[in-house]
Amino acid sequence: MKTAPLSVELDLFKLTPHKYMNKKGYDMKLFDLDSAFRFTFAAATVGVLVTAPMAALAGDKALVPAKKFDLSHWNITVPTDADSNKKVDTVSVKKLKKYSHPDYFYLDDQDRMLFAAPNRALTTPNSSNTRSELRYMLRGKNTKIKTHSAANNFAVQARKDSDKFGSVGGRMDATLHVDHVATRAGDPSTKAAYSAVVGQIHAVKYDNTSSGFGYGNEPLKIYYKKFPDHETGSVFWTYERNLAKSDDDRTDIAYPVWGNTWENFADPRAQGIALGEEFSYTVNVHKNTMHLTFSHPTRATVVFSINLANNVDAYGTVDELDNKYSYGGDSLYFKAGIYNQCSTKKGGGLWYAGCPGTGDWETDKANGDYAQATFSKLTVGPSTPPEYD
Repeated sequence: MKTAPLSVELDLFKLTPHKYMNKKGYDMKLFDLDSAFRFTFAAATVGVLVTAPMAALAGDKALVPAKKFDLSHWNITVPTDADSNKKVDTVSVKKLKKYSHPDYFYLDDQDRMLFAAPNRALTTPNSSNTRSELRYMLRGKNTKIKTHSAANNFAVQARKDSDKFGSVGGRMDATLHVDHVATRAGDPSTKAAYSAVVGQIHAVKYDNTSSGFGYGNEPLKIYYKKFPDHETGSVFWTYERNLAKSDDDRTDIAYPVWGNTWENFADPRAQGIALGEEFSYTVNVHKNTMHLTFSHPTRATVVFSINLANNVDAYGTVDELDNKYSYGGDSLYFKAGIYNQCSTKKGGGLWYAGCPGTGDWETDKANGDYAQATFSKLTVGPSTPPEYD
């Protein structure tokens, strides 16, 4: 018997990971939050339990990060395949305005922006690591400007055509805490095991690298790493020598902020940062130099500077193995969120820790096979003269 649409409002408080509604013989997970939220749906048929589709939940206004953060120039890559094209999903700047995901990207009960990524899920073509990660788009919603074009990225001042770029340099500020990193690894000796990246600068990959640039490397990755039996974890950052992938000298050089780098497996204890402990970073690329500032409510501020147009490292030493002009001929962009470094791929070395994962979010979350970070601040704007020399 058909009736007029029935409007139903539900209050769900402190849901467990096993709260489900059923329709047509299958279960659909609702949410896994500790805060209250509400949604409405219309039922056209009496006697049938109607499920709110996941897409509707993903757009729940109370949970959309763009309601509290300025995401007008960001897109996001999430470890899903909503359109079943066997490719990881990227949500455009335009659609991000109304987007959230109940597992991987949403506002928590304090209006902070939460990012999560399981060990096993779809990845981007050039990586074996999953991510829930924002990518800054200087073009905003103007899709007439291509993603990899100069107008959508920034360059250092030394680049001859830097005036054609969306900006010369730029500044990203973030305040966050890491909630979780993967707790299991097939090869714990792999440097990237038990770690995640929470901010980075990436270079655009060129079709033609004869200029000595365009390898798609990363002048900056900000890491958090914590062994499962350690009291605290370490915050450090890496600079990747800007060389071809086939070059044996291409590697990531780590600099400690709080605790250790990935070469040191000792528990940093009081020198480290605990899960849930808030810290901030500023990435300020001014003219040719990347100035990094790491701050904490009760600790001394830690600063670094490295010129991205020559091969002098962050300690002031010439690195003869690096590109002579560093990233001086590259197109660059900011990224922020959670980039899980516990790859399910085996092989050891720097990256392939063989971390377990099933591909089912509830199972992987229960097993600790994921990474998660929560941001209370994220802004991007023009570069500023450095506060610290």
